[in-house]
Amino acid sequence: MYKGEILAVCLSARKGEKKKDMGRGFLEVDSGLKGDAHSGPWHRQVSLLALESIDKMKKHGLDLEYGDFAENLVVKGIELDKLPVGTILNLGSGAVLEVTQIGKDCHNSECAIKQQTGECVMPLEGIFAKVLNGGLVSAGDTIEVVK
Repeated sequence: MYKGEILAVCLSARKGEKKKDMGRGFLEVDSGLKGDAHSGPWHRQVSLLALESIDKMKKHGLDLEYGDFAENLVVKGIELDKLPVGTILNLGSGAVLEVTQIGKDCHNSECAIKQQTGECVMPLEGIFAKVLNGGLVSAGDTIEVVK
């Protein structure tokens, strides 16, 4: 099993905005992060991005903060983009996520990050999950690949 750490819990009230690191939040079953614009009964309830992916973009000289890629959870210690769809993730709080999608198209063909650097990590390295078991999630919680 692989174990990592949650570094940030981010949300935004409206779609199309960068998310803000709130430090904690509540994951609702079959919905997502409570109060986040992207929550709801669909397959992309929660988005996750690895710290390593953010650091890769920082090497292009970008000044980035957690949530700038519209990710809900920033994780370190797990190669998220290598996890297959169907992978189960246990969070230290007792919440359980199931990976439903790897990567996504940017909101438009030339997002601001891609315009500045020539690339964007979310289409290939961001992942999405649905909430199987809800609970509080906080920065500092463990996240573990169980299946």
